[in-house]
Amino acid sequence: MKLISTFAASSHSIRDLQLFRDADEAEVAPLLASCPVMRVEDGETVSDPQRARLYIVLRGALAVSADTRSGVNDGTISKVLPGESVGEQSVLDEEAGLSHITALEASEVLLVEAELVWKLIDNCNGVARNLLRLLSFRIRAANAQLRRRQKLGEFYRQLSMVDGLTSLYNRAWLNDALPSLVAAAQDTQSPLSLVMIDIDHFKRFNDSHGHQLGDQALRTAAQVLSSALRPSDFAVRYGGEEMMVVLPDTPENVAISVAERLCERMQRAIVFRDMRLPLPHITASFGVASLEVGQDELGLVANADAALYRAKEAGRNRVAVHGGP
Repeated sequence: MKLISTFAASSHSIRDLQLFRDADEAEVAPLLASCPVMRVEDGETVSDPQRARLYIVLRGALAVSADTRSGVNDGTISKVLPGESVGEQSVLDEEAGLSHITALEASEVLLVEAELVWKLIDNCNGVARNLLRLLSFRIRAANAQLRRRQKLGEFYRQLSMVDGLTSLYNRAWLNDALPSLVAAAQDTQSPLSLVMIDIDHFKRFNDSHGHQLGDQALRTAAQVLSSALRPSDFAVRYGGEEMMVVLPDTPENVAISVAERLCERMQRAIVFRDMRLPLPHITASFGVASLEVGQDELGLVANADAALYRAKEAGRNRVAVHGGP
């Protein structure tokens, strides 16, 4: 930075500076008179990591980014335009280097040392009011930005919980949600059932028709599940050709009826709309299990998996129940 004048010797007006707007100019002017006006070139660093001070843009523009001292820097950059200031937080906290400031273009900047900022606050009520309004605005803006980031983060979190091929929930969602669903069911003594589903002879189908049509078969099976469930139920791609249906507030007899309905719909579904080939060549096997008293999610999944194994052993394309005949 290069000293070009003092504020008193410059052509700039106090009325153009937001922090001093509507303040008593007779009180402010003598205090700012000897403050240096510096010229900074495009890309030049303005902030001093060793000194807390206020920087007021008189001409040009500055870029402000979070400092890396705290280890938290999300890359957000704020633009400071003529009449605006930066560095208030460093002065109030008496800690330098809270932000990194550079010139976006050739600029003129008024430097106000921390001691003088406090003197302005003590002597000029208008400056104190403006500073409070400025900090309140920045807090509101920061909160709004935080809410947007939280919403965006939740959007991407939800996106990461969905299987890209079938649009069903994925295994990550199941690992996150099922323990809570089981705990809630145990606490309220409400029924909870699982239906484990495996498409029969899917490897043979892939070998015969190719993986692209195999993917289409998986999407078709997923649509069968999604279209037949209540809004309170959950369909999950467990892995490969295995899927799962989570049925809250559902006792075993109702879960069996749901599984039987899904089994029938799976047989009638159309995979190749151009060839009108129905789905019996990739029928599915279904294993049903209901939550037992004191059981955790691992035990419930194991029981559903055991029931699915029994359905396969019995000839596939059918429903089996854990502990049933």
